[in-house]
Amino acid sequence: MSDYSRAASSDKMPPTIKCLLEESLMTSVEKQPVEFDVIVAGAGPVGLTLAIDLGRRGVRCLLMERQPSTGPWPKMDRSNARTMEFFRRMGIAERVRALGYPDDVPMDVFVITRLVDPPLAHLKYPSVGEYRKAIAECTDGSQPLEPYQLVSQNKLEPLLREVAEATPNVTVRYGLELLSFEQDADSVRVKARCLDGGEEVHTARYLVGSDGGASAVRKQLDIKLQGTGGIRSMRQVCFRSEELFDRIPIGKGRHYYVADELGSTLIVQGDRKEFTLHSGLPEGTDFREAILDVVGFPFEFEILNVTNWTLHLLVAERYREKRVCLAGDSAHLVIPTGGLGMNSGVGDALDLSWKLAGTIAGWGGEQLLASYEYERRLVGLKNRDSSGWAAAGQLEWRKWWRSEIRDDSARGAEVRATLGRAAQHHHARIYAMVGVELGYSYAGSPLIRSEPGSLPDWTVTTYTPHTTPGVRIPHMWLKDGRALQDVLGQNYTILDLRADSDVSDLQSEFASINAPLDVVRLDEPHVREVFGASLFLLRPDLHIVWRGSKPPVGVDARALCALATGNVSTFEVEHLRAMTPENAAKPFGAQPTALRRA
Repeated sequence: MSDYSRAASSDKMPPTIKCLLEESLMTSVEKQPVEFDVIVAGAGPVGLTLAIDLGRRGVRCLLMERQPSTGPWPKMDRSNARTMEFFRRMGIAERVRALGYPDDVPMDVFVITRLVDPPLAHLKYPSVGEYRKAIAECTDGSQPLEPYQLVSQNKLEPLLREVAEATPNVTVRYGLELLSFEQDADSVRVKARCLDGGEEVHTARYLVGSDGGASAVRKQLDIKLQGTGGIRSMRQVCFRSEELFDRIPIGKGRHYYVADELGSTLIVQGDRKEFTLHSGLPEGTDFREAILDVVGFPFEFEILNVTNWTLHLLVAERYREKRVCLAGDSAHLVIPTGGLGMNSGVGDALDLSWKLAGTIAGWGGEQLLASYEYERRLVGLKNRDSSGWAAAGQLEWRKWWRSEIRDDSARGAEVRATLGRAAQHHHARIYAMVGVELGYSYAGSPLIRSEPGSLPDWTVTTYTPHTTPGVRIPHMWLKDGRALQDVLGQNYTILDLRADSDVSDLQSEFASINAPLDVVRLDEPHVREVFGASLFLLRPDLHIVWRGSKPPVGVDARALCALATGNVSTFEVEHLRAMTPENAAKPFGAQPTALRRA
């Protein structure tokens, strides 16, 4: 303790002088330079992804995780197509795929009584290799650039940790637990505890809580969760077997839903050696016998872990409080059916990272960071409700379960047939949410030049690509065989599909505030035809800010730059409302067939 601190804490000090010393101490603390631009609390896939992207954008970041290392047990098991597109832009997509299902293994789903019995329902989905063939042949934007990938969280996290630790500007600290924080107009001060019990204080300009469903950050902010919590308690039994996957007699797949009264599901993890049984098994269950009962034949396996978890459908009432933001499970908790948990969190991270970077760099206006809550909470609410809808599909067929379902009798055959028909019809909901994964829109955001009639809404089970401002720009192959997404950088981009537009006014406006802007000129008649426009202003996350056939000039360019960077004034709001979008009434290109795929 300094001499000033001792003096200020003395009871013998006259009140006036003591007050002055305390004020001097506070001023001294406030004037200390911050150590980091951003502190990220929680190093699951969301926090790791956020830290990596922040570091790549030049943001000094501390990633702190209370556990001593990455999680040992599988949780999520599927990175959807949009997440894989993100990983591709981060340069790690193939490294992620190397940790999971090979590209020739089917992604099929079965409803069963046991693994040795004929399946009651069999839902077929393409392998990654088959999906890639469809993508290679697609010319209308209806496919993503990357297929989905089965990869378990306990395999994905170590890879992301390795990447984060090798990323400039990122400091990774495991075994460092956030205890509390306080924020003022300029910074956030975080008090943390090490594994040895020692305490540290770190300062940053912003704090992000990606610290899970029991988020300490969210709780200190007193942000409530909205929706339905505590829906059902389940047990996850994780076990390892070198032989089980190869010996499954009814066909290779990823999920085997058991027609029983416990709501059981057997999940094959990405390495095909680890498995999880999720079930409403009671306390005291012989889990080894339960696994053997579901499988139906003897095999060698080792139980690794048994944990309890609870189903929730909840979204935080706010995603931000001044200099503190929430991302991932700290902001939304969904039922795992449909895979909208971790994937939604990665979307949070890749929306938030460039907005924090722009705000810290000084070119981002107040609306830039403010838009995070609007955009991602909108997605969170939609995904919460979509997850509940998907889970309800499982309930629809499970209600036909009867105790005679395994009986070798006419009654048993009748029960199996009835339940199987219901499962074949209703269970597909879980794997049919491609519209949620690819079609989400930020229309209505303060950063989007929304067109008249465009709404921030999208269908759950179909994806019809379009270029209405607010959506991710669809994947297209260029004349030379490259993917459009691959030629778009990490900054704002003017995409000129005629390669002859004078966009100097817009370039000048971005340059005047030092906002990073690239110009990509491509003479692509087919892409122009499909997209229904030749000019686009894209954000760093590849969502469309504006589209047109003529470049904005003068005050139009000024207003569009202000909008995209969150610097919109009252004048620019009124001016933007008065602008008539040239493409608002045009149909989308050739109106490609809607994609319906798991």
